Amino acid sequence: MLTRKQQELLLFIHERMKETGIPPSFDEMKDALDLASKSGIHRLITALEERGFIRRLPNRARALEVIKLPEAYSPSLRAPRGFSPSVIEGSLGKERPAPERPPSPASESSVAVPVMGRIAAGVPISAIQNNTHDISVPAEMLGGGEHYALEVRGDSMIEAGILDGDTVIIRNAGTANPGDIVVALVDDEEATLKRFRRKGASIALEAANSAYETRIFGPDRVKIQGKLVGLIRRYH
Repeated sequence: MLTRKQQELLLFIHERMKETGIPPSFDEMKDALDLASKSGIHRLITALEERGFIRRLPNRARALEVIKLPEAYSPSLRAPRGFSPSVIEGSLGKERPAPERPPSPASESSVAVPVMGRIAAGVPISAIQNNTHDISVPAEMLGGGEHYALEVRGDSMIEAGILDGDTVIIRNAGTANPGDIVVALVDDEEATLKRFRRKGASIALEAANSAYETRIFGPDRVKIQGKLVGLIRRYH
């Protein structure tokens, strides 16, 4: 699963290469996505590379290899069958094989929940990736609705009992009540795990660690992607 901005950038790179064979500059990418700075493009490129959609070729300026396109992003723009990786200023590369999903031994009292990537409990990072594998979760932990899991990175929620390396179980939801711990998508680019609060007309994303400041956003900048319903921790 890609964010809207990640998908827009991937398609822009792919279409520009098909049309001209010339790679778009970071300035062109920034203008095409209507971003304020090139730092946002750097984050999107890194996120696409981590998710296996593109590869940066070493020792070549602005050389990018398009590994794959999303399976479904728009009926009119769906990649044709037999889509081959496209290369900007580089040789044609081999498509990376899809990761094998480890077996999930789900019993009648458990449910297989997809792990969708990593979520930051600290400074927001890109998250919500493609389903990499499933985990078996006790059915009584879930209740109704659709669920997914995320691996936690960071320490900003430690006072809520959420530690770096934990796996959180999230129920899909587009709204939240004050005090809920939520997956919040900021500016359609970055996702973070925080406690949801309201400050007048604004939204506050509150850490559970005194070392972190509460971040305040306008309501149009934050989208709720789900609410925390459970946590899984492994001891080594």
